[in-house]
Amino acid sequence: MNAKDWYIRGMRDGIPIGLGYFAVSFTLGIASKKAGLSAAEAAVMSMAMLASAGQFAGIGMLAAGAGWAELVVTTVVVNMRYLLMSSALSQKVRQDQPFFHRFFMAYEVTDEIFGISMAVPGKLYPSYMYGAATAAVPGWVAGTFLGAVIGMILPESVMSALNVALYGMFMAVVIPPSRKSRIIAGVVVLSMAASWLWTVIPGLQEISSGFQMIALTILIAGAAAWLFPVQEKEAKDDGR
Repeated sequence: MNAKDWYIRGMRDGIPIGLGYFAVSFTLGIASKKAGLSAAEAAVMSMAMLASAGQFAGIGMLAAGAGWAELVVTTVVVNMRYLLMSSALSQKVRQDQPFFHRFFMAYEVTDEIFGISMAVPGKLYPSYMYGAATAAVPGWVAGTFLGAVIGMILPESVMSALNVALYGMFMAVVIPPSRKSRIIAGVVVLSMAASWLWTVIPGLQEISSGFQMIALTILIAGAAAWLFPVQEKEAKDDGR
């Protein structure tokens, strides 16, 4: 497959993500409007960040009148999980690809795009992520914009239904590889159990969700990599 083929494949895999983003980001647009942002400002924010948790955290702090320094620090902490995702993707990108691709790919790292990119067999071509982002990002931005414009007139029942789409996207990313590998399925179940325990164990409840995700990812993914290492493929499949 050449770069064009990988781009088309990425677009195809990114279309369901874009549809899900369109539905979920309606809520983000409404929250942005309540915080005093215009529809255009909300859309620019979504285009620049592509991070639902970070954006909701930032909007909440804007609504509370927080300062810019506090806003930036909080958003960075909430989005720190993307450092782990980027580190994993950096090991999967073909080594014969120019380095500058990594800068553009970093912008496109979301939970869902990361999931489908890591699920690609073998090494990853940057064109795949470009295609996925081409299909997914417009859905996120357009949903935010329309949420800020018309979201306030939607019934509460409709908004609740739209929120379910986010969980549907995660399920669509997790279930296929879990069905193919018992190890992945076990890691998914263990992660869910550990995340729940984190919310009920005294003391850990006070730690932010961003640090929680980072800590659990390092512990569980590190243990899985140590117990079930993946053998390196032949050099011709590594892109070297």
